[in-house]
Amino acid sequence: MAKALATAFGAGYSPVAPGTCGTAVAVPIAFLLAGIATWQFVAVAIAVTAIAILSAHYADRAWGTEDSQKIVIDEVAGYLVTMIPAPRDHWAPLLAGFIAFRFFDIVKPPPVRWLDDNLPGGWGVVLDDIAAGVMAGVVMGVATYFGAWDAIAGL
Repeated sequence: MAKALATAFGAGYSPVAPGTCGTAVAVPIAFLLAGIATWQFVAVAIAVTAIAILSAHYADRAWGTEDSQKIVIDEVAGYLVTMIPAPRDHWAPLLAGFIAFRFFDIVKPPPVRWLDDNLPGGWGVVLDDIAAGVMAGVVMGVATYFGAWDAIAGL
């Protein structure tokens, strides 16, 4: 079960860009949860994060690896964190959140890299993606505050 969860039910087995595939799994999840209150979405993001930490830990142990590229549940959790301050019912913020999260996850600016390098087990696998999600979430929150999505929807 840990392997199934850690790979986001198989997305992590993609031979090309497994992290991007894992993030893509999260987009329809965020869209389907567009109708719930923000506090409920935060609760879902926290629950997915907890599941990610545990499943990453046990999957790595089962494979004998450390932060296997097959583990992409951390990308799912990070993307959900990214989308907390943004509307989740329109393609534009969903796509912008995808791009912003992937940017911060790949570039790993401080403290993202430090978390990845220094935290043990599932904590290190997941919390760097949560930090990337927080950074991308700030971008999304600023865009939302300044009405970026309203401008795009009005085109």
